[in-house]
Order: sequence, then C-alpha cells, then structure tokens
Amino acid sequence: MAEDTTRTQPARRFGPGARPAQPRGFAGAETPFVRKVLIVLLVAALAFATYQFAYVLVLAFGALLLGVIIRAFVDQVARIPGLSGDAAFYVGLVLLIAVIGGFGYFFWVTMQGQVRDVVEQLPEAIRTLGERFDIPDPVERLEERFTSAAGDGSSLMSRAANIGFTVLGGIVDALIVVVAAIYLAYDPGLYRRGLVRLFPHEHQERIDTALLTTGNALRLWFFGQLVSMALVGVLTGLGFWWVGLPAPAALGLIAGVTNFIPFLGPFIGSAPAVVFAFNEGMDAVLWTIAVVTVVQQLEGNVFLPLIQRAAVRLAPAFALFAIVGFGLIWGFLGVFLAVPMAVTIMVLVKMLWMRETLGEETSVPGEDSGEDEDEDGEENGTRETVEEDAEDSGRPPG
Repeated sequence: MAEDTTRTQPARRFGPGARPAQPRGFAGAETPFVRKVLIVLLVAALAFATYQFAYVLVLAFGALLLGVIIRAFVDQVARIPGLSGDAAFYVGLVLLIAVIGGFGYFFWVTMQGQVRDVVEQLPEAIRTLGERFDIPDPVERLEERFTSAAGDGSSLMSRAANIGFTVLGGIVDALIVVVAAIYLAYDPGLYRRGLVRLFPHEHQERIDTALLTTGNALRLWFFGQLVSMALVGVLTGLGFWWVGLPAPAALGLIAGVTNFIPFLGPFIGSAPAVVFAFNEGMDAVLWTIAVVTVVQQLEGNVFLPLIQRAAVRLAPAFALFAIVGFGLIWGFLGVFLAVPMAVTIMVLVKMLWMRETLGEETSVPGEDSGEDEDEDGEENGTRETVEEDAEDSGRPPG
C-alpha cells in the first residue's frame, strides 16, 4: 500500500503577542482603514455640499422659522370652540394674511403723507448737513456722482437689468420660503418624524423631543422679539415727536422694524432721524441722539431681561459671534437670521450633548412651554415611528 504523501497541515497557533490577521477589504486594504478613509471622504463631501448649497440651507431655515410662526398663530386660533384640525389651520392662515394685509393697508393710508414729507425734505436736510461740515452744494455733488457712476446708456441698462434680475430672484426666493413654510406649518409632524427616522432607533425619542423643544424655543424668541420691537417703535416715535422731528410715526416705525436686525438695527433705524434732525438745528440733533440712546439702554437693560426671563436666555457674546459667523457665510440673510439660528444651536447642544452625553443638568428654553404642534399626530409621533421601524425589522414594538 502506497504511503500517503498528503499530510494535514497543523493549525497555526498564535503566541501571546501575536494577533490574528485582520479582515481585508478591496485591493487588499484593511477594513478598518478603508472605513476610516470612507468616513473622512464622506465628511469632506458633506462639507463641500454644505458650502455649495449654503444659500439653500438658509432659505430652508427661513421657511422653518416662518412655519413655526404660522403654526403658533394657528394654535391660538385652534383654542376657539368648534375649530380644530384642518378648519383651524385654514381659518388661522386666512386671519394671519388678513392681519398682515390690513396692517399694510392701514400703514399705507395713514403714513403715505408723512413718508412723502420725509422724501420732500430729504434734499434740504442733506444741504443743511453739508453746510454744517462746509461741503458746498452737497445735493448737486451727489447728483453728479450718481450720473458719473451710471455711465452711458448701455451700462445703465445693464445695471438696471442686473437689479431687475436680483429683485426678481428675491421675489421668487420669498415665494418659495412662504410656500414651504405653509407646508411645514400644515403638518410639521410629518417632516419631523421623517427626520427622526434618519437616526438610530435607540436615539429617536430624544431627537424627537429635542426638535419639539427647539420649535417651542423659536416661538418664544419670536414673541419676545415682537414685544421688544413694539416697545422700541412706540417709545422712539414718542421721543421723536417730543423733539419735534417731521414724521415721528414713520421714523418710529422704521426704528421698531429695523430693531429686528441684531446689533446693526439701532444704527440703521436711527440714521434717518439724525439726518432730519440736522434740518431742525444742532439742539434737535443732540436730543435725537439722546432719545435713541435712552431707548436702546432701556431695551437692553430693562425690556430684554424681563422678556427673556419668560422666553430664551441667549448669551450676548454667543449671539455676537453667531452674527459674525453666519454673516460671513450667508451675508445679510445670515445676519438677519443669526439669532434664531443661535437659539436653535443652543437648544440642540444643551439637550443632545450637555444633558444626554455629558450628563450635565441644564435648563433648556422652551422645554416646558407650548403645546404639541399637531394634536392628532404630535403626541404619539415618536411611538408611531417606533412601531413603523418595528414592523420594518420584524420585531415586536416596545
């Protein structure tokens, strides 16, 4: 019988310091290394996409903020007996449009005369300001500068076309934001639950709670901002009337509306009043500056602390850096939406990082305020998501 030359190789044994061979991916590369490279590439791709679609992101946040405002108004309408569900939404939306349209019509009817007076007095105010600083014929010089800047007819038409396209693009963007906000306000739970399902199952409940709290915090911020704007506008208008400036109601309205813009708003809103004060004399200029300073001090040291006690508590330094950062990324829109973005970041960081990850006890604005955005679907939104995931995976819902 021939001797069997085939021998079974003994199993390889690893010594105490030896490590088993790591599973390899494509092209012989180790799987952990490939995974790390893919994660880095994915993060880089997401960063590049965020940079490329930055304007779309800020429009989406604007739609989200407007949707929160619309939903807050609809929830107040839903308190009326006999109104609920779709009926409350449509009635609230119509009432909101009617309120905004009625205010605009009332402003146009009552303020057009004063605004006309402001426009008519503008050349004289500029001329008086030029005399104060020994600038001869400032109006004529401005007209010459505008004429030389306009150039020939072709360049003027080109600039007019560019301005027209910019205005048209702004109108289209505004319509997109409004329509998207209406969709978000109609069924916020649909979009929220869809976003929650992108996360692992064990984290969905706290993600859902964080998103609800963020919406409540944005509501509180907006209501507080409205109160602050109204107080600034009324007090500034009364102060300008006391000083004797022309069109004090219009100037007060400008100061109140521009106060929505953080940090820059008071300077922008007070500039027209200071210009017209030069036409009334140097005393009027000093009193105008005093009125603006006193109102801003009252707002910053009295009004806002009282309002934020019932709303959000955003650190001023954090808000300032948010304005600078978002302004660099998105320009004027970033500055305009910087504070609500900062509120959103603050709520999410406190709930998902400081409290859930670090275990720190911290208060979160909007956590114990407001109601569910959708009485039918919001209360059980997380449970519906859990049950749907359970059905998809074949396990019984917990």
